[in-house]
Amino acid sequence: MGRFADRVVVVTGGSRGMGRAMVRAFAAEGASVVIASRKIDACEELAAEVGDRHGVAALPVACNVSSWDDCDALVDAVDAAFGRADVLVNNAGLSPLYPALDEVSEGLFDKVLGVNLKGPFRLSAALGTRMVAAGGGAIVNISSIAAIRPGPSELPYAMAKAGLNTLTEGLAQAFGPTVRVNGVQAGPFRTDISTAWTPEVVGAFERSTALGRIGEPEEIVPAVLHLASDEASFTTGSVLRVDGGMP
Repeated sequence: MGRFADRVVVVTGGSRGMGRAMVRAFAAEGASVVIASRKIDACEELAAEVGDRHGVAALPVACNVSSWDDCDALVDAVDAAFGRADVLVNNAGLSPLYPALDEVSEGLFDKVLGVNLKGPFRLSAALGTRMVAAGGGAIVNISSIAAIRPGPSELPYAMAKAGLNTLTEGLAQAFGPTVRVNGVQAGPFRTDISTAWTPEVVGAFERSTALGRIGEPEEIVPAVLHLASDEASFTTGSVLRVDGGMP
């Protein structure tokens, strides 16, 4: 019996990168997992993997979290399959490149804020309210070091993640005392976003961390599982830095 036996865990952006590592870890700890991302094939593949390996229920759901309707459909799917959610991990993220600040289009701006902030707000509001009614739960928001160390090449993303930090603290007050809401502020990790980094960017990240390297997806998992578990029973409204020691 793992820490999350008999619990239902929803992970957005759950089919790849850090989200996939989280889903595998929650399933290994006995959780029923809901894997949500835009690409249903990848969700289905991971659901089959963790279901076979760990004998847990795994529900794949196609969801673009920037869409209010998709968020509501995800909540409905969770309700229909399990009747509740005990943990929500708002992990889906997006940070497209742009040539210059004055060339950021309205579409790009809206997409970045939609995925990184609007979606977490809607899902947290809907599922968090249900958690309160059910007597408890936990929400973990995956933020970024960009929220407090913004750069010109990722400014809309940094703005959205700063908003997510604010949302984390506000929801902790709104949903307490029964539902805890915390964040993990991630540094540079080797994920899909990192594939767009040039060797110069990678080198700069490696030089800027005390550990001298970029994180691997699995290295964010212990922090997420801790904040989602009863081990963090007196922790809410906190944003934990997992960034390799960035200044």
